[in-house]
Amino acid sequence: MPLVFTDQSLQQCNTLGLPARAQAAVLDDEAAIPGLCREQGAPIFILGGGSNVVMQAQPQHCVLRVALRGIRLWQETADHWIVEAAAGESWHGFVTHCLDQGWPGLENLALIPGTVGAAPVQNIGAYGLELDQRLHSVVAWDLREGREQTLPPSACGFAYRDSVFKRAGAGRWLIVRVRFALPKVWTPRLDYPDVRDHPVLQDGALTPHQVYEAVCDIRRRKLPDPAVLGNAGSFFKNPVLDAAQADGLKQRFPGLRVYPQPDGRVKLAAGWLIEQAGWKGRRLGPVGMHERQALVLVNHGGAQAADVHALARAVQQAVQDRFGVALEQEPVVLD
Repeated sequence: MPLVFTDQSLQQCNTLGLPARAQAAVLDDEAAIPGLCREQGAPIFILGGGSNVVMQAQPQHCVLRVALRGIRLWQETADHWIVEAAAGESWHGFVTHCLDQGWPGLENLALIPGTVGAAPVQNIGAYGLELDQRLHSVVAWDLREGREQTLPPSACGFAYRDSVFKRAGAGRWLIVRVRFALPKVWTPRLDYPDVRDHPVLQDGALTPHQVYEAVCDIRRRKLPDPAVLGNAGSFFKNPVLDAAQADGLKQRFPGLRVYPQPDGRVKLAAGWLIEQAGWKGRRLGPVGMHERQALVLVNHGGAQAADVHALARAVQQAVQDRFGVALEQEPVVLD
């Protein structure tokens, strides 16, 4: 059955809670995709859970909301369970389901909002683990070419909070299923002190469920629930600098939080930079940076996209002026 795009409110479809109206449709059956490729007119924006997007009031794009469902053990090898999930599945629900089935490996990514299909686009990561480290393959339609492809990690162009799906722009790739290689021999990832020092993980042999519980507890304490206070999670990427520049900053600002990277560069904690620049808990009109986590931009009520953009620019300028570091916005803009 062909997809029908109709004028809809999208305010409940983005976790910032910004008012928006656009021509939109819901994809809950892969059989409709070939028709979508043939009939494509206006550019299409693929929308998952709406947790990483800033919506303009009247976007020019048509919006396709992905609601494909299903999780299965796709394959089993001597070393891994290969688990496949449809793009519309809740990411946190998928992580929880895998643990309940005895398939560990994603627990550090628990409680990240959004959908399975959106996760590779952003190459989501948290507490020492990034999605590409567990990815087996992505099944996606190239809407421009009108064909389905199965892409291994090497073809996905993964980088820090980036991928070929993101760089290609709106309307090129429609992810329908994602497969993960979850290790049968499990080793806890305790790279970050917040996780390593959590009370749940101090006694006895660790289990995947304990790491999961610790991560969920940390995120709930630090980050606001979008259902209560509108937000898009981390609003800025952690900047990555060359080692010499990071060393210079560290000498000037001894409290600077730095995380050496495998390529020799150094990642800085954007939240610390924002806090030191005076924006933690500070508001600009109806929006502000969260009082417990300076990296999270929140909608206190009634905000428009212009309010979000104004605050983002003000924070970026403050960090640039104090540290000489450019912050890059993480959520994409639907215009």
